[in-house]
Amino acid sequence: MNDIWRVRPSLEALNAGTDKTILKQLGIEIIELGPDYVKGRMPVDARTHQPYGLLHGGANVVLSESLGGVGSNLLVDTNEWVCVGQEINANHVRSVASGWVIGTARPLHIGRTSQVWQTEIHDEAQRLICVSRLTVAVVPLKAPGA
Repeated sequence: MNDIWRVRPSLEALNAGTDKTILKQLGIEIIELGPDYVKGRMPVDARTHQPYGLLHGGANVVLSESLGGVGSNLLVDTNEWVCVGQEINANHVRSVASGWVIGTARPLHIGRTSQVWQTEIHDEAQRLICVSRLTVAVVPLKAPGA
């Protein structure tokens, strides 16, 4: 299968820009860039727990939007366009209290002005934890000061 990516940065490059972001705060890292997917992992610990000691659904949404956001921007000329989240939903189907969750995001639609991405999040035993769909808007990048 041929890559769908306009550019294919290294994993180191993809993870390098996260120091002052929510990804760093939650321990999210990109672990694989496949021919048509972005895969990342997130720890299930005090940073991502809700008050009952389970993975917070909002953390799943952050993982999903982060993976879809990375993927969508790898499909456009970022000198002219930027992809930004427009709508996201998530179905949380199983709880998890510790370890890691792994999300895999794939595009369902790649359009000129929008993209739709689906992320499946599994636990370390490969059980489905969450499925999420993200719509991103592809908008012109404004020049500084414009």
